[in-house]
Amino acid sequence: MKNTTAIKEEVQKLQIKPSLASLYSELAKIRLSLLVVVTAGAGFILASPLGIDWLALLWTLLGTTACAGSAAALNQLAEQSRDEKMRRTLTRPLPAGHVSKAHAFVFGVLLAYFGVAILSFGANIEAAGIALLTILIYVLVYTPLKPITSFNTLVGAVVGGLPPLIGWVAASGTIEVGGWILAGILFIWQIPHFLALAWMYREDYERGGFKMLPALDKSGELTARVSVMTSLCLIPLALFMTVVGTTGIFFAIAGSILGAFMTMRSITFWRNRDDASARRLFFASIIYLPLIIVVMLIDRETIQWIELGTSNV
Repeated sequence: MKNTTAIKEEVQKLQIKPSLASLYSELAKIRLSLLVVVTAGAGFILASPLGIDWLALLWTLLGTTACAGSAAALNQLAEQSRDEKMRRTLTRPLPAGHVSKAHAFVFGVLLAYFGVAILSFGANIEAAGIALLTILIYVLVYTPLKPITSFNTLVGAVVGGLPPLIGWVAASGTIEVGGWILAGILFIWQIPHFLALAWMYREDYERGGFKMLPALDKSGELTARVSVMTSLCLIPLALFMTVVGTTGIFFAIAGSILGAFMTMRSITFWRNRDDASARRLFFASIIYLPLIIVVMLIDRETIQWIELGTSNV
């Protein structure tokens, strides 16, 4: 088997240096950042029962995008030496040698500066504070923990649960129970999502020196059980959203079905504990998140129309 250095040399020979825009897109992990932005937007809309302030929503999305990109760039800067050892990260801008450390640092800091500034003046200072906290936890806590303990996944899930709160606070200036439950759904969802990914790439993570649970749990028993237990939690969380009045009965039913779908995929992973079942769980999680958000927003809009119609009678 070829060593990492040989693979890296081949990649550099075959790969044409990408454009600056493409490199920035990779540094900011734009696709992952857009997922963060979507959850922030969902939080904003759900917290706007009296109508949406579209300009404030735009500033919130732009600021959140910049902050998410900053966290991604600074994370890659901190993990360059480990990314060089992993095949799935070998072609990132820093390991591939397309961007210097100084360049990545300036890019990440500027994004953080602009993101927090946009949220401060376009939304409110509270939303900017949560965004800054998200960056700090991701870069200063989650990233250093990855080579130390498998509990880093829980810290990473906390980071992933904060973006909807950025949107919620940007819209309302406060966090209500529905906002906490929405953040809880995002927190719980990330655990089976990431454990499935980590299982598929467990050898790569081990090669990079990351203490991910699947790399330590050779049989996969604990990894799969945690996936099942956390997936099960998605069902009551969907029901709680309806209980507190943030969503209606339609979301309670659809959310429970989607939670059951995730749970079934997790159970299959637990029974088989192979790459194929882990991949199916991973793709189930990819399907779950956009669907749960769409259902949530449709249901919320329906409630608002009903309330509006009732008030006009």
